[in-house]
Amino acid sequence: MELDWQVKEPVTSLKQFLTNQGISHRVFSDLKQQGTIRVNGQVTTPAVTLAVGDHVAVTFPPETADEAVAVSHEPITVLFENRDWLVVDKPAGLNVVPGPANRTDTLVNRIKGYWEAEHAENLVPHILTRLDRFTSGVVWVARHRLANSLASQLQAAHQIDKRYLAVVSGRLEADHAVIDAPLASDPTGYNQMVSPTGKPARTEYWVQQRFATATVVAVKLHTGRTHQIRAHFASLGHPLLGDTLYDGPVTGINRQALQALSLTFKDPFTDEQRHFTSELPADWHALIHQLSEE
Repeated sequence: MELDWQVKEPVTSLKQFLTNQGISHRVFSDLKQQGTIRVNGQVTTPAVTLAVGDHVAVTFPPETADEAVAVSHEPITVLFENRDWLVVDKPAGLNVVPGPANRTDTLVNRIKGYWEAEHAENLVPHILTRLDRFTSGVVWVARHRLANSLASQLQAAHQIDKRYLAVVSGRLEADHAVIDAPLASDPTGYNQMVSPTGKPARTEYWVQQRFATATVVAVKLHTGRTHQIRAHFASLGHPLLGDTLYDGPVTGINRQALQALSLTFKDPFTDEQRHFTSELPADWHALIHQLSEE
């Protein structure tokens, strides 16, 4: 894959110029070891001196598939795809990455099969927004190492807007609130818990609909801690419906009622504002119908 830029103002070095384009130290190291650098069409070294008006092009070698990762030809629902990004709508029940419980048919395995079928240049999916197995919705994937680096910088700068829908047990009184409570691993289980020694975690929510026994909320994450939405609402005494790990009532849905609804970010390659929204699945509609009948 090749990317190119024009030098528009004086710079001290090639590394500084590429840093200004968003190339991290790690990606620059990969480029020096495996890639090709051209200035005005001529192959050169990182020690080259740049002048205003020069054209800089860098070529990265293809990211070949990891043979240890199995190929699955089960389908994926693609919301968007270009040279840099893949955005998919993940169903509930599908693991995102291979692990001890499933190494052959996760989202990563399916993406590998999908890219192999279309003879893609890069075959390593860089997962940017990981979801729990039983959470459905938008998953953002970088298609190459530079896209992964730039997306990580956007995330570190809190320039990614991730929105969720959740159905929590009981009736929330506040129409809008921010849950600002640090989270840590529970030493007695697999859950997360509010703890003064935990990592900072902020969850903002807006009530969308109230039922007799549950509340639908739109949620924005300001941090990205494990189980953040699930743990925060459980700490309020309003665990998500179907979320047995956090003692949520099992009524109308057999998994946590949580949907990664949308993702918005400014594309660092094109400066376009990108927005993606997932479709609410059938079990979600069935749950809402049941709650409205109570």
